[in-house]
Amino acid sequence: MSWANWRVRSYDFQIKPIIALVIFIVFLRTILSTSPSLAWFEQMISTYGATHSSKPNLRADVRKDKFLEVPQIVWGLNNQKIALARSLLTARFLNRTLLMPSFSASLIYKEVELLQPMQFNKFFDFEKFNSICDGFVQLGQYSELSNKTEPFVIQKGSGRKWTKERDLRHLKEIVNDNKVHDLELVRIEGKNPFLWQDHWPVQDYAEIFGCLVLINEIENDVVKVISKIGEMSLKAKNNTDASGSNPVVPYIAVHMRIEKDWMIHCKKWEQRSRLNQICSSKKEILDRVSHIAGLNPPTVVYVAIADSLLEDDSVLEGWKVGLMPYEKRRLGVWEIYKKYPYLIQSAIDFEVCSRADIFVGNTYSTFSSLVVLSRTHKLLKLGFTDLCRNHDQLAIRFISYAYNILGDKNGAPKQWSTDMADSNLLKISFGTNNISCDANMSNS
Repeated sequence: MSWANWRVRSYDFQIKPIIALVIFIVFLRTILSTSPSLAWFEQMISTYGATHSSKPNLRADVRKDKFLEVPQIVWGLNNQKIALARSLLTARFLNRTLLMPSFSASLIYKEVELLQPMQFNKFFDFEKFNSICDGFVQLGQYSELSNKTEPFVIQKGSGRKWTKERDLRHLKEIVNDNKVHDLELVRIEGKNPFLWQDHWPVQDYAEIFGCLVLINEIENDVVKVISKIGEMSLKAKNNTDASGSNPVVPYIAVHMRIEKDWMIHCKKWEQRSRLNQICSSKKEILDRVSHIAGLNPPTVVYVAIADSLLEDDSVLEGWKVGLMPYEKRRLGVWEIYKKYPYLIQSAIDFEVCSRADIFVGNTYSTFSSLVVLSRTHKLLKLGFTDLCRNHDQLAIRFISYAYNILGDKNGAPKQWSTDMADSNLLKISFGTNNISCDANMSNS
């Protein structure tokens, strides 16, 4: 037998079983699709990898005809974003679409009955979210429910005995429960989703946050604030046309945590943890910002501060010559902010900080940490994989610094990037998720 003939027969011998296998799979899927009583078998095949994987976030699809409902999301903006992401990832693990949850527009911790609910689509663009996150997570609307069945209620466990392992085991039991699988709606009751056990890697959170696009009205106001910062910078540089449309000029954003309740909280935190890199005084913040290399004065500094400090003019005093600090009122944009509830005011500040050329914040602040997470994610998507190189600050955007940690030279703050390889958000919650760019490359 010639070599050529052998190759043909060998190929024929190998391809016949493959064709038979394909025919069998098509036949099996046809039976499954027409037989409701066997639909659970197809679901078992599709979820086997997720329920038997050490990484619970892995899932090939999200069903759009089965739904998960969660309690109203509460607390600060970024805690609510984390709670939303945690709810979406839980729905994904259960192979369900998350029914559009309510945010809380007001910042009230103890009087839950006074919380002002705000629907997701009054804040973020519902269609764009589902389009960007398609195939990963999905949001649904209550109008999509058929109301034919009562919801299956899951009571979230709490307390020290409800460990992360027990919580994950509970979720897997729900996935494997055929009775639950057939029900249209699963409802989780109990504590705020922010307090749920965290089984999801940082990268998954970053992907979800990247799908959150502000509705046009709020986005337009973000652009107005940034444009105003641009106008101030152009004026400072003696530009002849300071009223240009949406000028693009470099600016620094500093998230300054020096309000009284924060200082009390962080001092107690330092005592408990025996650390001294949590709190930063105004003097320390100003000094470290002034030592950032590559600044080209005059440079506008947008100071993101709590409303309680807006009447304190001393916040804008003492900055190094060449650094021009502005907060909402001095910038002349308070009218934009005050028409919104707390939640949206905070979201505008978040975007102004996130889009700054340089951002400086505190690693123990959830607001600062999620700003840096967003900026790190953007840098990686732009192809910058070495986040510790000494880039020219005016040649690359999204460089971040931590003013509460001293850098390795000249009194400057430490350069800060999120470690996207972390298995959950725990280190972000405790201020220790950051890639060190010091010479020894150790995590702080």
